[in-house]
Amino acid sequence: MKKSLRLGAVVALAATASLTLASCGFGGGTDGGDAGGSTTLDLLVPSYSDNTQGLWEDVIAGFEEENPDIDVNLEVQSWDNLESVIATKIQGGEAPDIYNGGPFAGFAADELLYPAEEVVSAETFSDFQESFLANAEVDGTAYALPLIASARALFVNNALLEQAGVAAPPTDWDELLDAATKVSALGGGVAGYGMPLGSEEAQAEAAVWLWGGGGTFGDADAITVDDPANLPGAEQIKKMIDAGATQADPGSTDRSPLMDIFVQGKIGMQVGLPPTVGQIEEGNPELDYSIVPIPTQDGSPMTVGVMDQLMAFENDGDKQDAITTFLDYYYTADVYVPWVQAEGFLPVTKSGAEQLSGEEALAPFLEVLPDAQFYPSTNPAWSATDGAFKALFGQLQTKPAQDVLTEIQAQADAG
Repeated sequence: MKKSLRLGAVVALAATASLTLASCGFGGGTDGGDAGGSTTLDLLVPSYSDNTQGLWEDVIAGFEEENPDIDVNLEVQSWDNLESVIATKIQGGEAPDIYNGGPFAGFAADELLYPAEEVVSAETFSDFQESFLANAEVDGTAYALPLIASARALFVNNALLEQAGVAAPPTDWDELLDAATKVSALGGGVAGYGMPLGSEEAQAEAAVWLWGGGGTFGDADAITVDDPANLPGAEQIKKMIDAGATQADPGSTDRSPLMDIFVQGKIGMQVGLPPTVGQIEEGNPELDYSIVPIPTQDGSPMTVGVMDQLMAFENDGDKQDAITTFLDYYYTADVYVPWVQAEGFLPVTKSGAEQLSGEEALAPFLEVLPDAQFYPSTNPAWSATDGAFKALFGQLQTKPAQDVLTEIQAQADAG
C-alpha cells in the first residue's frame, strides 16, 4: 500500500534525530533557570536535538506556573560531555537532583539514587511499560525511570515485493528467506534483505536474529553469547547469506549507508528505527513502503529496545516531595507525549502509547514495545561484549556460527 503519514512534528524532526544503542543524542546546551521559589531542583539533561533546550524550558515553565513554590534549574550538556560532567558534579558533592542519562547501575551500587517508587506516585509508576521498567532495575528494585524509547521494526519496499511475486510481508524466518530470495532474483543491483553485520551496529543486527530465535545475551549476572539458544539465529543469518538473500558482503556493511540504499529503493526489506520514517520523507517521499513487526523464528512478537532514563539523586531529603511533584507532572500524557514526539522517540508509558496509537507510521513500533528486549547493560562485561560483537560478528559470513559466538564470549569474559 502507498504510505500515508500523519506525524506532523514527528516526521519533521525524526529526520534529524540521532539514535544509538548505547546512548542517543547530539549537540550541546546552556544553563537555565532561576531561584525564586522555596525549593530549587537541579535538572541535568543531554541534548537530543537542537530542540531539547526549548522543549525542557517549556515543560519547566508549565510546571513552575502550577507549582510556584518550586523552581527548576536546567542544565543541558552534549552527550560527549555528559558523563564527565556528572562524574565531576558527584565528586564535588553537587550531584543534580534529577538526571537524564543512560547507565545508572553504578550510581545505584554507590547508594546515590532514590528507588524509583519513592519519587513518583503509584499511578505514575504503574503507567510505565513493564518491559522498560524491568530494564531500570538492579536486584529487583528500579532505581531509574524510563524516559524515552526506541524500538526496531521491518521496513518493507512494497513495490519490490510485488514485483517479486510476494503477496504479503513475511512474519517468520521461512517466509523472510523466501521473500528476500525472490526480491534478490530481480537483479539490477536489488537486494532482498539488508543485513548490516559491520562494526557500526553489529550487536543490534545480532540481537534481531539471536533473540528472534529464542536466544539471549545474558543478564546483570552473566553474559551468555555462546548459549546454545543463540545458535539458531546465527545459523539463520548464514542461511540468508548463502542463499543470496542479502546484499553483497554483509560482514562489512554498516547500517546507516545500507539504510540509505533502502531509501533509494534498492533493498526489499531492512530493520529500521522510528527516525527512518523521517529519512524516507526527506530522501525519497514517493517510496512505496510499509512498516511491520520483525519476523522471528516462529512468528512471535519481538523487538530490540533502546531506553534512556531519568534518575533522582538522594542529595537532600527535604527535596523528595518536590522531585515527585515534578516527575509526576512531566509524565502526565499531555506534557510527556508532545516532548517525546518532538524529539522523535517513542513513549515508555502506557498512556503515552495509547495517545499515539492513531499515528499510522508509529503503530508497528508501539505494537511491539511491550515485547521489547534489551542488552544486559547493567552487567559490567556488556561494554566488552558490545565491542566484541562489533569486531567479530561480521565473520559469520565466512566462519561457522558456533565459532563466532565462542570468540565473542571469550572476549566478553576477558573484559
